[in-house]
Amino acid sequence: MARMNPAWDPLFARFGQLHAGWPARRWSWDSRFICITSSFTVEFEAQARAVAKAAFPDEYTTSTLSKAPPEIKRLAERTGGLRAGQFVLSTLDAPNLTPFGLWWPWGDGATTSFRVGLADIEWNDDPYPRVREIFDVLTG
Repeated sequence: MARMNPAWDPLFARFGQLHAGWPARRWSWDSRFICITSSFTVEFEAQARAVAKAAFPDEYTTSTLSKAPPEIKRLAERTGGLRAGQFVLSTLDAPNLTPFGLWWPWGDGATTSFRVGLADIEWNDDPYPRVREIFDVLTG
């Protein structure tokens, strides 16, 4: 693993706070979208949303996606676009990285998935191994 960019430390701290405050099940690897995911039920929604927003203060919905940075627009397109009730969270304070959170209600009125990752970074490229370590997630 290459030496980590110290400018990424605030992002790692955000990820650590997200993991520590997450109210639901453990996190797992989503190989389809090259990210980490956790699903939760409606009773955890308010707490999950608050913790997610603290980690990723920038929110883009179907009506605001046109104002998003190009990396976020590409991410939304690559993951199937945004539907009603879905949104992308991000923060722009990580040099040369585009961290994201995808908030995806299942449509059953009971379950939501939240996916966390780094846009345009492969699963084993730096700093993804460190991110997986923070969330205690293995791939495979």
